[in-house]
Amino acid sequence: MPETAFSPPADAMPTTLLGGRVRLWQPAKGYRIGMDGALLAAGAAGILAERAERAVSALELGCGVGGVILSLGARCPQVRAVGIERDAATFALTQVNLAQAGGDHRVIHGDIGTGYRAFDLPRFDLVLSNPPYFDDPETLRAPHELKRPAWIADDGLQAWLDFAQAAVVDGGEIVFIHRADRLADILSGLPKCGSFVIRPIQPFADKEAKRVLVRAKRLGKAPLRLLPPLILHDEGERKHTPEVEAILRGEAELGW
Repeated sequence: MPETAFSPPADAMPTTLLGGRVRLWQPAKGYRIGMDGALLAAGAAGILAERAERAVSALELGCGVGGVILSLGARCPQVRAVGIERDAATFALTQVNLAQAGGDHRVIHGDIGTGYRAFDLPRFDLVLSNPPYFDDPETLRAPHELKRPAWIADDGLQAWLDFAQAAVVDGGEIVFIHRADRLADILSGLPKCGSFVIRPIQPFADKEAKRVLVRAKRLGKAPLRLLPPLILHDEGERKHTPEVEAILRGEAELGW
């Protein structure tokens, strides 16, 4: 990989996404971009595919090592993205990844819990996030300490929803991926938004949804739409269904 202004730590590992179109470093231990991040990027790309703007500003809350930002940028070159990341080591690695990739994306070191106004940022056309899935550390077996910031939302899910709602322009869109059992909290936690579109994500066709992708528009008025589920795995020899394989290779967006 080419030299950059930053150097990855010795324990970082190279990773490729979208069939090799995205190259980045991830920690050998700790939180790594996975299926949820891949689907978030594909869902955001599906939203932008509907829009005709030449340039789109996007903000990712809790951007990790930048995998979602870089995947979205590879899918949609018109995007100029900003990420916010709290963990100092992860933030440093994100700087490496964005510098290596080039382009106009950038990352800010900060905590979502301090609120949107603390960042002195403009509002964005699109805000996306794969926030920590738990508010109370007593509700699950303690994760590895390196993964704790990605699993535990110290300020609660509502802090992430409030930030997203404040950071998006009127008529702009928000897309979150989260646990299916928090869907009611997401919908009620975005009172300034409407035009909700929900995509359940099921591990198998005969299993209940464990995740949901939620799309919302600030000041939107359209009725809520519940889409057919995305099925991740089939019962055959393939690891993923053909639809999911195409998404992971970057050959398809996640449509709405």
